[in-house]
Amino acid sequence: MSYSANRRLTLGDSNNALIKLVAANLVVFITLSLCKSYFFFFYQDKALLEATFRTTVFPWFLLPSTAEGLLTHWWTLFTFPFANLGFWMVLGNMLWLWAFGFIFQDLSGNRKIIPLYLYGAWVSGLTYLVAAVFFPPASSISSYMGSTAAVMTIAVATTMLTPRYRIMPDLFGGFPLWALSSLYLLITLATRPLSQPLSYLPLLAGGMTGFLFMYLIGRGIDTSAWMSNLFDWAGQLFNPNRSHKVIPPLKEQLFYKATQRLFKQTPHLAEDRIDAILDKINAKGMDSLSEEELETLNRASNN
Repeated sequence: MSYSANRRLTLGDSNNALIKLVAANLVVFITLSLCKSYFFFFYQDKALLEATFRTTVFPWFLLPSTAEGLLTHWWTLFTFPFANLGFWMVLGNMLWLWAFGFIFQDLSGNRKIIPLYLYGAWVSGLTYLVAAVFFPPASSISSYMGSTAAVMTIAVATTMLTPRYRIMPDLFGGFPLWALSSLYLLITLATRPLSQPLSYLPLLAGGMTGFLFMYLIGRGIDTSAWMSNLFDWAGQLFNPNRSHKVIPPLKEQLFYKATQRLFKQTPHLAEDRIDAILDKINAKGMDSLSEEELETLNRASNN
């Protein structure tokens, strides 16, 4: 499996998709934190404040557990992939996202990581919805955050992309990426609450999404291309400086570009024609021949 080398993106690069993912997570987290801070003016009891926040504000950002709720809160499809609850959760997810996402973007470019992240969140969200239907007693949560599963998708895809990649090679030869991925998997699964068994299935679905994504890439199927093209189109739609590409007529694209004739018509050298020219030379001399007759005579001599 071979991948083309890409230019390493810096922090300030506008094309750095990894920075955009981190920024989206932080924007949603800060928005939720500001909303939560608002309740401090009305609730002194911390437990009551937390309960009120989770039942009033949080559902507007998280994926509902029912299809009916998803129909009325359809915008959560675009907010739940970036939702994090608490400082330590967002810090841990962003550190792991940066660790794996930096390697993935550095090796595969900046056009695949955002679609891969969204795929992981959406597939894990779909898994949560299906599991909530078949195992409702096992669920103690009524909404879902997809950021952790999306990071799991990035981790699995990066490990499949380059399992022998070594981290910190100057330190005892470095550590293989698969070892870091195994540590991340163990930590993530071990920190899931046992009272919420549904939280395991979306994580596994996210990991399988990363595996399937790279499996298809290895066979020449890039499932991120359409989404990347859509992002490009949307980014240029409201750009006042975008170039208006004028497509010239087809004949101007393909033909009539040469300054010389594409071909020169040369008639068939008939024997009677040659004999007539020779007779003319015998009667009037070479000076009596026209330019066309001279050319005909030259071609006959060459042949």
